[in-house]
Amino acid sequence: MSFSYEMILDYAPFFMHGLLYTLLFSLCGVVFGTIFGLIIALGRMSKNPVISGIFKTYIGLFRGTPLFVQILITNFGVVPAIFGRSNPYIAGALSLSLNAAAYIAETFRSGIQSISEGQREAARTLGLSQFDTMRFIIVPQAIKIVIPALGNEFISLIKDSSLVSAISAPEITYWAQAMNAQYYVVWTPYLTVAVLYLILTLSASRLMKLWERKMAQND
Repeated sequence: MSFSYEMILDYAPFFMHGLLYTLLFSLCGVVFGTIFGLIIALGRMSKNPVISGIFKTYIGLFRGTPLFVQILITNFGVVPAIFGRSNPYIAGALSLSLNAAAYIAETFRSGIQSISEGQREAARTLGLSQFDTMRFIIVPQAIKIVIPALGNEFISLIKDSSLVSAISAPEITYWAQAMNAQYYVVWTPYLTVAVLYLILTLSASRLMKLWERKMAQND
């Protein structure tokens, strides 16, 4: 086992560049995944069997197939069909967002269903429409309930973003593979990215705990 600090210093600018893209991919995944996930959750709970069936199929499809395969299909199939050629940046962000949306949708659904039916009945008594009831009463409470699960999803996305290196998206795993290919070393690049991922996930976990505490104080 050998570990070279000189190699790390040589590749430090590349790792910092990759770190930025890792964060960008993860943030895109959790932001758009949350937006899409809420829409999918509401569609999944629709009383219309066709609408509910469509969103149920979406959730089953993305939860039942590997994210790695989804990334490949998106980069070499979906993105070229739309933009004329593959693009690892678009494909990476889109794949992570769509995959996260399927998991976040189920999280939102459980959060929404945990709100007592009495609150819905009270809202109807006050004359609120079903849309306004969801918008002003149910969804805000559900968001507070699912914050810990959203934090876990963000942490998972940070780790899952390493898969976009397979389509040459320049996040930190991509640069570890580049160092490995250049110097024919294993421990230096991969231990380095392992430490970087650990720092990112621990930092994200800490931030989510602070957010949860702040939300609890606001209550």
